[in-house]
Amino acid sequence: MAAHIRRRLRKGATTTAVAAAAVAALAASQAPAATLADGSAGSGDPKAAGEDTASGEIDGAATGNSPYYTDLPPLVTPDKPGSSSNLPAAGRAEAGIPASILAAYKQAERTVATTDPSCRLPWQLLAAIGKVESGQARGGRVDANGTASPRILGPALNGQGFALIKDTDGGAYDGDAVHDRAVGPMQFIPSTWASWGQDANGDGRKDPNNIYDAALAAGRYLCANDRDLALAADLDQAVLSYNRSTEYLRTVRSWFSYYQRGTHEIPDGTGTLPSTPSTPTPSPRPGGGSGSSATPSPNPSPSKPGGKPSPGPSKPGGGGSTSPTPKPPTPKPTPPSETFGSLENAGTGPLRATAGQEFDERVSVLARNAVGAPLAKVPVTFTVTGGTGTLFAGGKKTVTVRTGADGTATAPKLQAGEKAGEFTVTAVAGTGRPRTLTYAATVTARQADAIARTDEKALVAAPGEKFADAVTVKATYKDAAAAGVAVTATMVKDPLGVIDNDKGPYFKDAKGKPVRTLTTLTTDADGQLRLPEIFADDNEGTYLLRLTTEGGASVVIKLTVEAPEETAPEEPAPDATETPAATKP
Repeated sequence: MAAHIRRRLRKGATTTAVAAAAVAALAASQAPAATLADGSAGSGDPKAAGEDTASGEIDGAATGNSPYYTDLPPLVTPDKPGSSSNLPAAGRAEAGIPASILAAYKQAERTVATTDPSCRLPWQLLAAIGKVESGQARGGRVDANGTASPRILGPALNGQGFALIKDTDGGAYDGDAVHDRAVGPMQFIPSTWASWGQDANGDGRKDPNNIYDAALAAGRYLCANDRDLALAADLDQAVLSYNRSTEYLRTVRSWFSYYQRGTHEIPDGTGTLPSTPSTPTPSPRPGGGSGSSATPSPNPSPSKPGGKPSPGPSKPGGGGSTSPTPKPPTPKPTPPSETFGSLENAGTGPLRATAGQEFDERVSVLARNAVGAPLAKVPVTFTVTGGTGTLFAGGKKTVTVRTGADGTATAPKLQAGEKAGEFTVTAVAGTGRPRTLTYAATVTARQADAIARTDEKALVAAPGEKFADAVTVKATYKDAAAAGVAVTATMVKDPLGVIDNDKGPYFKDAKGKPVRTLTTLTTDADGQLRLPEIFADDNEGTYLLRLTTEGGASVVIKLTVEAPEETAPEEPAPDATETPAATKP
């Protein structure tokens, strides 16, 4: 069987026989198997592929189901360059992709990977579609900017052997003001290009005849509807959305597998040209020809009376042909202006606050569409996770905010909880494969930058007794009362509090045992703290008590342990009523 197979499919007349022939051709050619996802439309049934055969209209196909080249990969699949010295000439030629064309496919893969990494677009898929749509832009016949010259136009989609698509662009892209035509290396119809067109080469124009622009547009189109092209089912749906024919899917799949096995770059203009498109030449239009730059194919064999397709071959073992179960049409991709692309930080700064205080910074995100422009009206859900007790204003852990016209959504203010520590705020947007951003946040303990006694009274106790006067201090932060600030009290030997003391004054714990450090003290709503009772042991002397706050403020207080002074008893004064003795003469 010839290495290249020409299949001519007339719309509405595709048969199971054609599908069987295609599969047989793949097997006979030793081409790589094009594994289809379970549930893919089969046998080339137009309805299974989502076509409206009654009206001739096409539901959302990027190419309008225009003709495509049906050549299959050669007998021997290519090895990667340098891996074999026995490749046939056909294998080497077909494995080569013109330099500008190959560069455009790879650039599109890199660009989509930055805006929609979860799509996992492989450039080999673009190459497979470019092969069947334009023969790799007719063998790489493009100028220095990557623009096909002359431009590539499909036949008029006038309903005569093709779909019926009336003009949508006034002839701006395809030069036809009566009917639309597929345009450029990736064969977009004007109405699809109007929604998905790209400027990938930075010349300020979205040109469907430029391979860089067209390849990126095709990549974004294939990734629409949250597809993951690493999944067989999603890849099949993407290809069918491009051209709603199962035979088209099989052909693209075969080239995709072929290019995955290896390819190489060849000079522009030296690529292998394809043979014939899949559909017949349309009837001439008044005042002009077909309008297709591709070589027209001969008319198909006459169909049977009544226009019905020939019955397909029987299944092995007997029995007539069976009609495939119709599948639901592939959803029409959402235009890139409405397709979710990425979720980014919109300038949110460090999220830090003191316990019980309001965060100065607010979490803000930016949603972009598939082409990188701001995307409005996207619901973004913000969630607080962690054990600090932090909540959004209003006491909520989760809030949902829609993006504005500039694509940004800003969460309500955060109110820090009372527990110091770290927590996260997560922003989630999009359906299918949601985009997620996570922000780290910190709650620090309440702080004071100063602490002092509220009076200056000397603190003295006798050995073995308790200090009669309580110690009261006040903590402040920026001259305001610092409420809820943790304070540590320690008996120390030196004014700097470097060395703890193991004798002298002490506190008592819950069991009444002596302790010389307390770490569970907190200032009240007025920033004040009244220390527990302090006791003296039997050692006289001067001792130091150091109080330290969160934030580094401290004060050192002197405690004196000394016995009270002993005083001599006074002699009683003479009784005033006593009569003095008589004086002797």
